[in-house]
Amino acid sequence: LMKHAVLQAEDAAVYAAVMGEEKRQEEGLEMIASENYVSKAVLETLGTVLTNKYSEGYPGRRYYGGQEFTDAIETLAITRAKKLFGAEHANVQPHSGAQANLAVYAALLQPGDTVLGMDLSHGGHLTHGHPVTLPAKVYRFVRYGTEADGGIDYDRLEALTVQEKPKLLLAGFSSYTRQIDYARFVAIGKKVGAITMMDMAHIAGLVAGKALPNPVEYFDVVTATTHKTLRGPRGGLILCRQAFAAAIDKAVFPGTQGGPHMHVVAAKAVAFGEALRADFKKYAKQTLKNAKVLEIELVKSGARMLFGGTENHMVLVDTVASYGLSGKEAETRLESIGITVNKNVIPDDTRGPLDPSGIRIGVPAITTRGMKEKETRLIARAIGRMLQISADDEGYGRLVTVLRKEIRQLCRQFPLYR
Repeated sequence: LMKHAVLQAEDAAVYAAVMGEEKRQEEGLEMIASENYVSKAVLETLGTVLTNKYSEGYPGRRYYGGQEFTDAIETLAITRAKKLFGAEHANVQPHSGAQANLAVYAALLQPGDTVLGMDLSHGGHLTHGHPVTLPAKVYRFVRYGTEADGGIDYDRLEALTVQEKPKLLLAGFSSYTRQIDYARFVAIGKKVGAITMMDMAHIAGLVAGKALPNPVEYFDVVTATTHKTLRGPRGGLILCRQAFAAAIDKAVFPGTQGGPHMHVVAAKAVAFGEALRADFKKYAKQTLKNAKVLEIELVKSGARMLFGGTENHMVLVDTVASYGLSGKEAETRLESIGITVNKNVIPDDTRGPLDPSGIRIGVPAITTRGMKEKETRLIARAIGRMLQISADDEGYGRLVTVLRKEIRQLCRQFPLYR
C-alpha cells in the first residue's frame, strides 16, 4: 500500500509490525462488526502535518494562533456532518465514541442523575452505564433489556421509564441486530420529560447511506463514531438540536478534552465528503444484503441467532447452543482460517466476557472490499464448516488448511487498496 521507506530506515521494529498488520488485513477477512477499511484519501490525511498543530477552542474562537487552515478544515467537517445527517449542530472534536458519550453526560446531567440505557449483555455498550466505567460512578444508570424474541418490549420500557423518571433516556447498542422504533422511544422519553439520546456508533454509515432510518430526525442528541460503518478515521461525533449546542461544545472542550486531533478532524471531513456521494449509498444497501445472506447461510449450519435475526450489518450467534463451543473457542477457530470475529456476551450470559457464550460477526469490511451475496455465501459456509467440525476429527487439520487457502484466494480477488 505505502512504501514507508523513512519508517523502515528509522525504526525497523515498528515498520515490521506495521507491514505485518498490512499483510494480515490484505490476506484475511475482517468480520469484526465495528471494523472497516478507510480510503486511501483518509489514510493520507491522517499522516499530514496537521498532527503538529494545537487547536483548542472552536473555529473563530481559538486559544492559540496560526489557525487559518485548521479553522477551514473543522468548518468543512462540521458543514458536511450536518448535511450528511440533517443535524442542526455538529461537534466533530471527540476523540472517540466513548469520549462523545462522556461529553453528552457532562453537558446534560448533574452527578446522581438517572440514565436509562441498554444492558451490555443485551446489546448495549460499556459507556451506557456498565459498573466498571467512570460515568457509572458519577450518574445513576438503570438498564433495560430485550425480550425472548429478541425485540424490545416498549410497554415494559415505558413502565420502567415512568417508574425511574430518568433525566436521560438512552437508545443505541454495540451488539444488537434489530431496528429500534425511534418514534416510540422518543414518545416514552417525552412522557416523563427526559432528554432523549441515541448512540448510533454502529449504524452511522448505514444511516448516512440512507439504508436505515435517521435517528437525528427524532432524538435530542445523537452520538456516533466516525469509523465502523461510516468508514472514516477512528473518532467520535456529536449531533444535536441547537438548544443543546452550547452546553455540548463546552462539555467537549474544555470539559472533557483538551486540543482536538486536527489530522483526525481533517480525515473526518474527507470521510463525510465520501459518504455524501452516490456510491456510498450502494455500499450501505449492500451491507444490509450481505448481513441477511450471512444470517440465512449460518442458520443452515445450525447457528442459533440472537435477537431473532439481523436488520443491520451484523449477527450475534450463540456458539455454545449452536456448536458446543465457547465464544473464545469459536473466535480462535475462525482466526486459524483467516476470518477475524470477536467473542461476545449474549443476553444474561452465565460465562465471563473473556470467554463468553457467543460471537459477533459483521459484514461492513468485506462489503467495502467489494464482496456481495455470492462471496458472503461462500464465507458463511466456511464459517459453518469450521464451527461444526469436532476438534477430535481426523480431518480437522486438513479442513483448516483447505479453508485458509480458500479465504486467501478470495481475498486476492478483492484487494484492499487497488
